[in-house]
Amino acid sequence: TSFLLYVRQFTRPFVDIANIYNNFQTAVAGAERVFEILDEAPEPPDREGAVPAGHLRGEIELCQVEFGYLPNQPVLKGISVKIPAGTQAAVVGATGCGKTTMINLLTRFYDVSAGSILLDGRDLRDYRMEDLRSAFGVVLQDTALFAASVRDNICYGHPESTMEQVRLAAKTAGADSFIERLPKGYDTVLSDNGVHISKGQKQLLTIARAMLSDAHMLIMDEATSNVDTRTEMQIQKAMRSLMAEKTCFVIAHRLSTIRGADQILVIKDGRIAERGNHEELLEKKGVYYQMYHAQFEGSFT
Repeated sequence: TSFLLYVRQFTRPFVDIANIYNNFQTAVAGAERVFEILDEAPEPPDREGAVPAGHLRGEIELCQVEFGYLPNQPVLKGISVKIPAGTQAAVVGATGCGKTTMINLLTRFYDVSAGSILLDGRDLRDYRMEDLRSAFGVVLQDTALFAASVRDNICYGHPESTMEQVRLAAKTAGADSFIERLPKGYDTVLSDNGVHISKGQKQLLTIARAMLSDAHMLIMDEATSNVDTRTEMQIQKAMRSLMAEKTCFVIAHRLSTIRGADQILVIKDGRIAERGNHEELLEKKGVYYQMYHAQFEGSFT
């Protein structure tokens, strides 16, 4: 017994040193992240003489746009395309090809490295940042809900909305039926990030939030990826009425969701490989044709 006690006393300092080293490594990793945030450059201020967005038609044109998150590593390479006002443009391509990057440039989370993006014939950087972002309604794949009532989550960003407007947005998004089944309906308080409801129901609430906003342009980044096929059909029907007379960008991996798009942009290696509507791209039998048949043939194997 004495021998075992001495052995333990002998090894304990080494174990303590190992634990201290682990804690030190954790502290270093945390410090690196803290300093990354502290060193992050703030968003650029509005240009001198920046104009309010006002009423926008929604015509968007990308002129030889280039962008990379790191120097000498471009993600987008000479993108040029014009999206007329009131049309639906779908962006498809392999993971990492730059689809979401293009959307981040539209909302000015990043500025282009070269070229320019025009909105109604004026460079995005000529608009006030606040007005520009309020002109876009965004529905992302990752939902963002808060520990508040269902009504507060839907009218987030538009607290002045009436109950009738909130209910209409929820009905249009197909969320009214499950909301009414909640214990207190629209007054039901969701826990942090809405853990009491399914992923599909979370997505319906974020879509209802977008419908409540009076945005001139819409961005749908994999907005229906967390819902079942039947709910997806409901959302698509609701989205068609929402998208009327608005410029819409839809990012989708399910090619079935973008068949009716006015223009489909196929991104490959940071460039537009093909463009056209669904029928035109299938006739070309190029990249889109291969993606379409690989997806649907794979779904039955």
